[in-house]
Amino acid sequence: MRGVQPEVMTALLDWDAGERQMAKPSPTRDARLRVVSAVEDQLRRRVGNRYTLADLTAAYEGSSRWYLELAAATVPGTPDAWDPSVALDAAFARWARNASDSVAR
Repeated sequence: MRGVQPEVMTALLDWDAGERQMAKPSPTRDARLRVVSAVEDQLRRRVGNRYTLADLTAAYEGSSRWYLELAAATVPGTPDAWDPSVALDAAFARWARNASDSVAR
């Protein structure tokens, strides 16, 4: 993707990997889906309905401050579902498709 900032490209690669992991069968899949939904609610508050990939990347870079607390509150008895490289990244991958500058639009 020409013209894409390196940090955005790196984030897109991470998010795609998370989405692929999310698609694999897992005993924690239902719990992870609840975490993904909670992250999407958080993104709605943080970036709104109109955003760019750069806006989303900035939110991702700050997610370490809120993600684990959110995941633990969402599925407190299932710490295996908290892995940010799966649930967090999958949620961001979903949102990346709706960015105003997404190539997937």
